[in-house]
Amino acid sequence: MPAAIFPGTFDPLHWGHLAVLRRAKVIFPQLTAVVLENAGKAPWFTVSERVAMLEEVLGPLQIGVAARQTLTVRAAVELGATVLVRGVRNATDWDYESALALANRRLEPSVETVFLVTDPEWAHLSSSLVKEMALFGADLSVAVPEPVARRIAARLNANR
Repeated sequence: MPAAIFPGTFDPLHWGHLAVLRRAKVIFPQLTAVVLENAGKAPWFTVSERVAMLEEVLGPLQIGVAARQTLTVRAAVELGATVLVRGVRNATDWDYESALALANRRLEPSVETVFLVTDPEWAHLSSSLVKEMALFGADLSVAVPEPVARRIAARLNANR
């Protein structure tokens, strides 16, 4: 069975990410969530903080966690993976992700991209929405696992 990675910024990890990771783990027993930098985003958490969050939540699921500061396909090669798993929520995601998949295939033909359509229950979720919910005091249990909610609350309290 090929090794796979599920790359993302995970700032923060939410139930939608977790649902795709759980499903991907069934298909790819050797699965690693890879925290990557995204120059277009302003993260709330450092890479090491995001890695720690993922390790706490994903450890019991036997899903690996790594961080890389490189192109996604290079991260896959470095980690010995031949599959990139990507979650797709809607047509906008499809357009973006399919263009990335084509570019990645051009850069590294040995790495294939597999799309998993998100569970309908989580199709509305994004890390940006989670941050907005947090800023306005919403119940985060509907969006993120408890260890992530705890870290978000600590971050917000530290900034007040």
